[in-house]
Amino acid sequence: MKYYKCLTADNLGPYSDFDFTPYLPTDDSPGPWLPEVERLEFCKSGYHACTREKLLDWLNAEMWEVEYKNDPEHGNDKVNGSCIRFVRRVDTWNDKNARLFAVWCAREALALFDSPDPLSIAAVDVAERYANGEATIEELAAARAAARAAARDAARDAAMAAAWDVAWAAARAAAWAAARAAQNKKLCEMLGI
Repeated sequence: MKYYKCLTADNLGPYSDFDFTPYLPTDDSPGPWLPEVERLEFCKSGYHACTREKLLDWLNAEMWEVEYKNDPEHGNDKVNGSCIRFVRRVDTWNDKNARLFAVWCAREALALFDSPDPLSIAAVDVAERYANGEATIEELAAARAAARAAARDAARDAAMAAAWDVAWAAARAAAWAAARAAQNKKLCEMLGI
């Protein structure tokens, strides 16, 4: 089974601030094994990573494929093991694909509305063009500002008319879980993992 660990742009663990730089691969071979941890405890000790099904929960600036010396313990959203090494950087997790993934998610969300806001659609279109090198940062900023202003107005109007009930909340939770699974599947397809 493949496991993935996401790090900050400075190669730090996002929760531990541990600097993994000396353990990253410098050529086509895996990096060195990290020091063995004796006592494992989720969120406290050990080397945490995730399966591809949980990547959305852990995304950060860098994504690495890792391997464990021994089978890791499995938790709800992560795995934890006593010894790990970095196998390879997932080069397909880059700025362009992160932006294109955000565009895909935004389009999926807009498709839920009968009449999505035209400024939001335009902002998503500009974001896609920007990711593909076909729009400037100024165009992106202008489209984002226009969409945010429209969203603020819509949210204010919706808040004034809102009357949520338990059934609606349950339906939203089920829809959220399905959307999250679809997003994770799309992300893995985009990254080729």
